[in-house]
Amino acid sequence: MSQSIASARGAFGSLSRLESRQFQRFLSTAQTSPARRPTPACLSKSQAQARQPLIQRRFKYKTVEEAKSRYRSGPFSWKAGLLFVVTGAGLLWYFEHEKERMQRKRVADATKGVGRPKVGGPFELVDQNGNTVTDRDLKGKYSLVYFGFTHCPDICPEELDKMARMFDLVEAERPGVLLPVFVTCDPARDGPKVLKEYLSEFHPKFIGLTGTYDQIKAMCKAYRVYFSTPSEVKPGQDYLVDHSIYFYLMDPEGDFVEALGRQHSPGQAAKVILDHVKDWKGPLKTD
Repeated sequence: MSQSIASARGAFGSLSRLESRQFQRFLSTAQTSPARRPTPACLSKSQAQARQPLIQRRFKYKTVEEAKSRYRSGPFSWKAGLLFVVTGAGLLWYFEHEKERMQRKRVADATKGVGRPKVGGPFELVDQNGNTVTDRDLKGKYSLVYFGFTHCPDICPEELDKMARMFDLVEAERPGVLLPVFVTCDPARDGPKVLKEYLSEFHPKFIGLTGTYDQIKAMCKAYRVYFSTPSEVKPGQDYLVDHSIYFYLMDPEGDFVEALGRQHSPGQAAKVILDHVKDWKGPLKTD
């Protein structure tokens, strides 16, 4: 029996040594190999990919200064700043343009308001070529009307020179939309022949109008123009005619738009005329 017990102890010792070696081998393998989380066989390919660890992407810069410049610039760049400036300038121009247009519209509408005296009206006169001209002949275009007389020593020549420059500036931008008209306040001395010779010194496209004293007086009254001829003038005696010094801008329908005075330079007056022409919504004759 003692022999059986000795055999059992030897077998148990061998088994213990075998388990000890296997346990040591397991420990050494666990220390040298990282633990892997087993993937269940039931997971699909997409689910398995979703369970993979996320990799954080980083911006790559060639130098440290490039990386610093990104954070110094903040959320704005030179492109965003340029876009902001251009947009602001565009909005400013638009509002200023609309402000000027509305101001011109108020000026034009004020002359047509109820209770205000109308400037302009029907007339029938004769031009420097002896042809009959009425208010209907001026419609379809803008007209610039000036009242004066050919024997004026200084003011009328200066204003007609100015009128010629105004007309040329407008003609360069919008050919054929403006009629320059000179109406004499001295019909006794300014007949068609005198007007033709006088106006040819200023501009070949000027239209000169004359008529009887009553016709001129009626037109001056319709345009609210003041003029005064000296009384008791002897035949052949020279005299001066006192009159208003304004250019009357009339629209294509024959309505008064704006009065241009001596405070306007030719360039300023031409700009006022061109702005009104641009605002006009109806048809315009250019022949």
